[in-house]
Amino acid sequence: MAASFDSDKRCMFQENIILLTDSYKISHHKQYPPKTEIIYSYFECRGGQYPETVFFGLQYFIKRYLTGIVVTTEMINVAEEIAAKHLDNKDIFNREGWQYIVNTHGGKLPIVIKAVPEGTIVPVSNVLFTVENTDPKCFWLVNYLETLLVQVWYPTTVATSSYMQRDIINQFLKETGPDASGLPHKLVDFGVRGSSSAETAALGGASHLLNFQSTDNLPGLVLARQYYGAKMPGFSIPAAEHSTITSWGRENEGMACENMLDQFPTGLVAIVSDSYDIYENCKQIWGNKCKDKIMKRNGQVIVRPDSGNPPDIVVEVITILQSIFGHSVTPNGYKLLPNQIRVLQGDGVNYEMIGKVLKNMQKNKLAADNVGFGSGGALLQKVNRDTQKVAFKCSLARVDGEDRFVYKDPITDKGKLSKKGRLTLEKTPDGKSYHTITENKGKPENDVMVEVFKNGVLTKEYNFEEIQQRCGIRDYTTNCTCLHRERSQK
Repeated sequence: MAASFDSDKRCMFQENIILLTDSYKISHHKQYPPKTEIIYSYFECRGGQYPETVFFGLQYFIKRYLTGIVVTTEMINVAEEIAAKHLDNKDIFNREGWQYIVNTHGGKLPIVIKAVPEGTIVPVSNVLFTVENTDPKCFWLVNYLETLLVQVWYPTTVATSSYMQRDIINQFLKETGPDASGLPHKLVDFGVRGSSSAETAALGGASHLLNFQSTDNLPGLVLARQYYGAKMPGFSIPAAEHSTITSWGRENEGMACENMLDQFPTGLVAIVSDSYDIYENCKQIWGNKCKDKIMKRNGQVIVRPDSGNPPDIVVEVITILQSIFGHSVTPNGYKLLPNQIRVLQGDGVNYEMIGKVLKNMQKNKLAADNVGFGSGGALLQKVNRDTQKVAFKCSLARVDGEDRFVYKDPITDKGKLSKKGRLTLEKTPDGKSYHTITENKGKPENDVMVEVFKNGVLTKEYNFEEIQQRCGIRDYTTNCTCLHRERSQK
């Protein structure tokens, strides 16, 4: 007989915000100065791989974990029991503080969060959101929530990486012609299976959809709809995998490929083509057996190599296909396959590899529009909190009615110098970028950050489409931060 699931125990993990923290934070309420009234902390990207950051994902965490009644006496009881055993000390847990939140605030969190609008592109080393308690008896709550809130690093970093990949693809589309109209479908999210959890896949998938419309990540699609009111932010197509092709047997690979064209006679269809010999597949199956069907078809056939060195394989495959199907020449002087056939590189794809592939294509006078990309593990998993050096730090404390600047300045790492005082994020004098004003010197009326959460209520909500518009790709002639592009072409 299957073990029964005790629904009351759901509060032991994901449903219990008291337990969504680092163990050592349980003791922090005892560590602040006497008469502390306010703790004010901020979230930023201190630097990292890319010079700018696309801010995204806070609204999910607010809706999922912070809004409404999120603390109950039952949760406190469970957390207290775990803490007493885990820390081997029954007196460390802040029973009084959590019960105060239940009794005085009805289980809603007495904090206020201000943040830049999601989708905003901000240079690194600038504040992205701030957190402050609204009840002086709950000063300890702000940094207790750091562990959960700092996880906004993940959707922000994926959105940033995806954006930068969009940026470089756009560059080569414009340089090689004929235009960049196909850009929204040039990078497909293959990352669900390689993600560390369903929640990770969903968050990363939604982040990618800010920049591209092609995805095979259903969890990401659903999250964008559920938490950001998206309509239909992403699209997919029928596509083969090795199991569906190789199940026909090696000698029948041609029949397997032809079956794909018969089953999906119109529209886009992608077929993995390297199960055995990618070169013979292109020459004999696509270029001979199926050539007439492809050219007469109302829709595009996408040939997918899935092994080998991507910069070489992509050029070789496109060159073979062009020798059979022919090509046109773009106004920029680059060769382009007929619209009925394209190539998708879905193996080994990351930001650096995209640059290498497109640069090699350009060297061989092949238009960037010949190829699309699919990325899985690199897109959603080969990132971490240090990719953009994300940090959540306290910058101000009010103790006995007096504000104190709070900061760290380790002599061994000046890159970890933190900001002081209350912060505002304001436009630079030329109006083209942002800078952070510290030490209470900013002008609130100029602050780009707006209140998004207060005392258990989401006070500002963004829909997915407006976030997409906010982080829309910029014209290269006006983009002054090109460090990421220069690195990708070396």
